[in-house]
Amino acid sequence: MNHERFMQRALDEARKGLGRTSPNPPVGAVVVRDGEIVAVGHHERAGGRHAEVVALERAGEKARGADLYVTLEPCNHVGRTGPCAPAVIEAGIARVFVGSPDPNPIVSGRGIRRMRRAGLAVEVGLLRDECDTLIEAWAQFITSGRPFVTLKVASTLDGRIATRTGDSQWITGERARGLVHALRDEVDAVIVGAGTVAADDPRLTARVPGGRDPLRVVLSSRLEVSPRARLFHGASVAKTLVACVSPAPEAEAAALRAAGAEIVECRGVNGRIDLGDLLARLATLGIVHVLVEGGARIFGAFLAAGFCDRLLLHYGPKVFGGGPAWTDEPAVARVADAPGFRFVQVSELGGDLVVEARPVERHPAKRTVRTSVEKADEKQAAGGSTRQIGASAREAAPARRASRRRKPALE
Repeated sequence: MNHERFMQRALDEARKGLGRTSPNPPVGAVVVRDGEIVAVGHHERAGGRHAEVVALERAGEKARGADLYVTLEPCNHVGRTGPCAPAVIEAGIARVFVGSPDPNPIVSGRGIRRMRRAGLAVEVGLLRDECDTLIEAWAQFITSGRPFVTLKVASTLDGRIATRTGDSQWITGERARGLVHALRDEVDAVIVGAGTVAADDPRLTARVPGGRDPLRVVLSSRLEVSPRARLFHGASVAKTLVACVSPAPEAEAAALRAAGAEIVECRGVNGRIDLGDLLARLATLGIVHVLVEGGARIFGAFLAAGFCDRLLLHYGPKVFGGGPAWTDEPAVARVADAPGFRFVQVSELGGDLVVEARPVERHPAKRTVRTSVEKADEKQAAGGSTRQIGASAREAAPARRASRRRKPALE
């Protein structure tokens, strides 16, 4: 039986929920009987049925004696919906293939242990890397308490985001810009600075078929944003927040509220927005993944603060030879002090170059923490009583470490 093919289908189902399930993770499930898929399901929205329940209800009696493939460990706690592990047991499932254990240390392994105690055969780690990547934003959110941050930059080959006169439309081509709209459809919020609003007057919407617009967040320490900006007057139902340093200027705040904006007052550092406070406030709104789209001071502030989990660089095949660079921070004096990145993927898209990079830890710590699932797997490998399909324990990916809170500043 091609187990990877069925888990891949579960991943495809889960991706349908990207940007729609926060503060819950995207999850997909597939029920397979006699080598044939009989039902699929995914988690559609927070508060809605979980993927396993959707798939099991669709399978009905065909679930008895069948296999269940699920991208994330079935939950065993009561939240806005009932626990999934008991539902899997009651449906009569014989075997369960789990992609990722739940990264939440408070609940990790409970669903798996409950199913194993009920006599189900449970294998953990099928397509683990792909399943971990699917929920990486949520995993950071649930373990560190702050949103996952993606920086998206469109620049020329010499790193410019505009000409010396400020002209910036368009540096990249239509397909690269279409990719940005798809990204907006998958994240919870888009962040830009007041300078970008003034220069480009963007709508920050996801113009893709069936798409939904993210929360729009504008950063301006003194609310220097025009109430006439298109952000406040388009057809989108998405909210627009304007973040500033507390206390907010009364006249400017009143004008922006009249235009439909919500004002978020943050702590200030040297007259600028405390980024750590901003991200914490967004987390309380259930924002799991934010996409930062500029401009240069915004990119620089996030980089200098260490709030960059993924960097996407879209290079247009142009050279300006002048104009603003995409960042001017952290402005290191020595090469050894520069933040390091590793390339994850480089591809060509419609004549543009798309580069994905991830930050590199300066002094990565040795792994000392194992999840409860991994401990159980090791017990099985040593001849213990815990049931698991397969002869040996899996060497799991390193556990994510909670990020240290810092006090960065912005605009």
